[in-house]
Amino acid sequence: MSAFMSAFASLVGALADLLQPFFQTASTAAAIVLFTALVRLAVHPLSRAAARGQKARTKLQPQITELRKKHAKNPDRMQKALMELHAKEKVSPLSGCLPSLLQMPAFFLLYHLFSSQKIGGDPNSLLGHELFGAPLGERWHDALADGGPFGAQGLVYLALFVIVAAVATFNYGRTKRQMAANPVTPATGPDGQPVPGMGAMTKVMPLMSFLTLFSVAFVPLAAALYIVTSTTWTAIERAYLYRDTPATEAALAPAL
Repeated sequence: MSAFMSAFASLVGALADLLQPFFQTASTAAAIVLFTALVRLAVHPLSRAAARGQKARTKLQPQITELRKKHAKNPDRMQKALMELHAKEKVSPLSGCLPSLLQMPAFFLLYHLFSSQKIGGDPNSLLGHELFGAPLGERWHDALADGGPFGAQGLVYLALFVIVAAVATFNYGRTKRQMAANPVTPATGPDGQPVPGMGAMTKVMPLMSFLTLFSVAFVPLAAALYIVTSTTWTAIERAYLYRDTPATEAALAPAL
């Protein structure tokens, strides 16, 4: 693990050196943004496949509804019939989760890298790198202790909060419009009964994007940059991938 983290630190350092002529003291922060963009670009084909899968699953909804009615009293038979239907149509119910799952290791690597005092037995020099005076290894509470919310470091976080809030507001408005125009039928479990809590979850769903604000506040600044970049990418990517998709399908699509 130590050797792996050392290699990852070298990769971030190499990207920072590459960008140094353009971004000067903010080159490491720029390297993190570039790294995030490369990760998202790598999983973009899976995001496209997830969008196609969502369209295919939406087309199967009438058949799924019929199967649930037909086997309402036999949950095991219903589950088997649903699996057979997905297999026959070559649609994976889990395909939409893959883009998110594959991004998690990249985020945790970055989080660990900028939370560790030592890498490979040597002091972690990346912790001393900054973005407009805010150390990449520190958190929002450190910025509050050094100048307050409107100090040099606090303003960096304030800018990130503004970006996240803008993206979350965009996602919120888009989701609300989609759900208002095309109300989603409550999901049912294998027994054909409504899944407990799904009604409340549907109401809370449009607000989920705002939870990113809390993540940005409590992780190292380097990880916060990853979150902000990835969240912004997701909003743009979803708007593009579902641009020609009926609102009801886009509303059902999982977050990528």
